[in-house]
Amino acid sequence: MTLLAILPILIPLSSAAVATLLIRSPRLQTAWAFGAMVAAFASSAGLLWMVWTSDQPMVYQMGLWPAPFGISIVADLLSAFMAAMVQFVFVFGFLYALGAKDKAVHHPTFYPLFLFLVAGLSGGMLAGDIFNLFVMVELVVLSGSILTAISDDRYGPEAAYKYFLISTIASFCLLFAIGSLYISYGTLNMADLAARIAADQDQPLLPLAIVLLAVTFMVKSAVVPFHFWQPDFHTASPTAVSAMLSSVVVKLGVYGFLRMTTLLVPHAEWLRGALVALGIAGIVFGGLGAAGTHNLKRMFAYSTLAQIGFIHVGVGWGTPFSLAAAILFTFNHALIKSAMLMLSGYLASRAPIKTAAFSVLRGTGKYAPLAGVIFFFGGMALAGIPPTNGFISKLMLFQSGVQAASDSSFAETVAYWLPLLLLGVSSALTLIYVFRAFMRVWWEPFKPDQPDAKVKPHGDSPLAPGLLVAVCLALGIWAQPLIQLAQDTSAWIQQPRAYVQAVLKQDAGVIR
Repeated sequence: MTLLAILPILIPLSSAAVATLLIRSPRLQTAWAFGAMVAAFASSAGLLWMVWTSDQPMVYQMGLWPAPFGISIVADLLSAFMAAMVQFVFVFGFLYALGAKDKAVHHPTFYPLFLFLVAGLSGGMLAGDIFNLFVMVELVVLSGSILTAISDDRYGPEAAYKYFLISTIASFCLLFAIGSLYISYGTLNMADLAARIAADQDQPLLPLAIVLLAVTFMVKSAVVPFHFWQPDFHTASPTAVSAMLSSVVVKLGVYGFLRMTTLLVPHAEWLRGALVALGIAGIVFGGLGAAGTHNLKRMFAYSTLAQIGFIHVGVGWGTPFSLAAAILFTFNHALIKSAMLMLSGYLASRAPIKTAAFSVLRGTGKYAPLAGVIFFFGGMALAGIPPTNGFISKLMLFQSGVQAASDSSFAETVAYWLPLLLLGVSSALTLIYVFRAFMRVWWEPFKPDQPDAKVKPHGDSPLAPGLLVAVCLALGIWAQPLIQLAQDTSAWIQQPRAYVQAVLKQDAGVIR
């Protein structure tokens, strides 16, 4: 059954190669790609269920080489959860692309690249060693850059170049971190590294490696001040792509920080403190940036900076409850943000000029009342208002901060109450800019710049964002199973000894 651990990578990767051969038959290529995506999600959901119910990770050793000498694919509760989240959202991304009017989605390489993107993300979550994490990150960068470059937006090539350049810098940081760790400990297997770092924390290159890894994951998750590539990149991408980039691609950095702070370097308290500080900076800056922009897609791109900041604060606090809240927030944000960006693309596709600028979208919502209902409930989820899953995420994060503050000394409570105060203010700011956008699009009169300009009768399909928002409502009303999964995942990742034993098949007595 350990073969199941590699299927979420193998299915989209091999299917992308086959889809490339089907470029002369667009309909067959599209059907093949969508079927492969559904099959990949089914495999990742099955993997998550088996790992969760058995309370044991699945480890697949490539070529039957034992760890730490071979390539390990490790599906513990965290990696299986993240892979299933990625592929669940990508199913809706494919569904949106099938109903999109963009020229980019009809490009012969669009669906193969989309499959390569999901394969890279899933592989990054399931990789058991840092070098193969690097390989999968590069696959994500290449496929994401090309998908943006072929966008209908004339700024697509520029945005793709920016992303590729910044990602290249992050790749250099990751490679230098890999080299530093290998020189210091002679291994790149995460389980083996965890055991060796715990036994010897005095290697001179270890602090440098930690900093380089942190910079890499900050760039990947668009942490302020490493965020500057994100708004342009996500705004210029095809909607189906930007919805994935802003909802699940940035979660690769979140996954990296969860692994760093619980497995590789759990002793690095300064890293946790930095995550809290930078998370708060992202919450404030992202909220203000979203409130000040004049483009709907760009508004949600800035909003991602704020939402990722919430997650990093939970990771930085590092308590079992706050980690569970961060994991729950990660999943719920992926659903909400992808839905809202898809809805932005739907509105832009029906505007007189295809753009998400408020100056063009103003008043066009009167011709799309169903989209208004979807946007209203999606906005409630993003702002954290009941009965949505966004409310559950923020409530759990606030509760974790209050609990940690009550269990701390008087001097330490400031480190919790100040972030909690800023989290509350930022949540109010989210409510302001989301519903200001709603008022602009659905309540203000439609006054086009040109007298003969009209709202298009048809555009992209609203099916995918509608279904995602329905899921957000369902998870707000019936949240217990997902909360339990997040709590179980938090409990698992705080047991690095169990992870090491599962991968290396030996006692990890040095891990505490």
